[in-house]
Amino acid sequence: MKRLLLLAGCLSAASAFAQKGAPRASIDATITGLKDSVVYIIIPKGDDAQKDSVTVTAGHFSWKGNVPEPQKIYIMMAQRYNELFMENAHVTIHGKADSLEALQIKGSKAQAEYDAYKASVADITKQQYALYDKYESVKNDEAAKAAWEKQLNALSEQKQARTAKYIAAHPNSVVSLDLVAEAATMGEYAKINAMYQQLSPAMKQTHTGTALAERLEILRKSAVGQHFMDFTQNDVNGKPVKLSDFKGKYVLLDFWASWCGPCRAENPNVLKNYNQFKDKNFTVVGVSLDESDAKWKEAIAHDNMPWMELSDLKGWKNEVAAQYGIRAIPSNFLIDPNGIIIARDLRGAALEEKLAAVLQ
Repeated sequence: MKRLLLLAGCLSAASAFAQKGAPRASIDATITGLKDSVVYIIIPKGDDAQKDSVTVTAGHFSWKGNVPEPQKIYIMMAQRYNELFMENAHVTIHGKADSLEALQIKGSKAQAEYDAYKASVADITKQQYALYDKYESVKNDEAAKAAWEKQLNALSEQKQARTAKYIAAHPNSVVSLDLVAEAATMGEYAKINAMYQQLSPAMKQTHTGTALAERLEILRKSAVGQHFMDFTQNDVNGKPVKLSDFKGKYVLLDFWASWCGPCRAENPNVLKNYNQFKDKNFTVVGVSLDESDAKWKEAIAHDNMPWMELSDLKGWKNEVAAQYGIRAIPSNFLIDPNGIIIARDLRGAALEEKLAAVLQ
């Protein structure tokens, strides 16, 4: 989910920034079975992106440009985003249109490093994908779903630990920098900061490294152990409501949107826990990243969400989401009666376990 949201953000902000000097980066790709069409080369740069279109003829396309520093770029072909670590070098790509996940990419030192990283976690990734395929068979069985979530969380922790070791062993790699930046999309400040501190000074001074430091400062302010940041937004009736109005209760500050599939899938779990613990000094305050007032209210009614719902209807530019560093949803923060954030991103069985522990 988070990767798709990041890409959507790249596209929504895409406005070409000028290339300076003669092109020093190039791509020549031959993809058997790729139909004559247009593919897009997307080079993120902060909240902006260069987006170039190139024509595919007989399965071949080429591109020339400049990459200010080694970084991850994206190639959109056949309705699929393909990652590529690019630098000012000549890169060749070979593969088949029916197996774009197995492209052979040569010529980029950073891509070779990324391939090595992926190989180092391939066994865990394979197990994760196998579990994803089982979701449909367990989603309607609470016990089976809880066991599924436990397995998935365990694999995620294993992957995080192995990733942290990779970063420590490769502090001067752009791949390590990207792994920390990706973790910072949605994760715990302490763990992300520990990985960031492993990076070399050279990586920290890159454009991506500088942006990552700024991102970490936002995450620090909303980290577990910090006091909540107060805000005011309107409820469904247009009445201003403050988060501090709920101080003295355990509050689940829940970021979601009507258009977010995983959010809507999690709403029944939030509702179950709300009904179970609402008489034990617990409530939910939802913040929606919707833009449509009608769709927001329709989703609230459809999902039977009886708690306080707030929004400024600015979508991803929601001011509270920016304040709390939200870049992927669903996301939540559990706040205790003293206003201290005691947990974040509690979903599935983890939410009930935490609430049961603190609301005994």
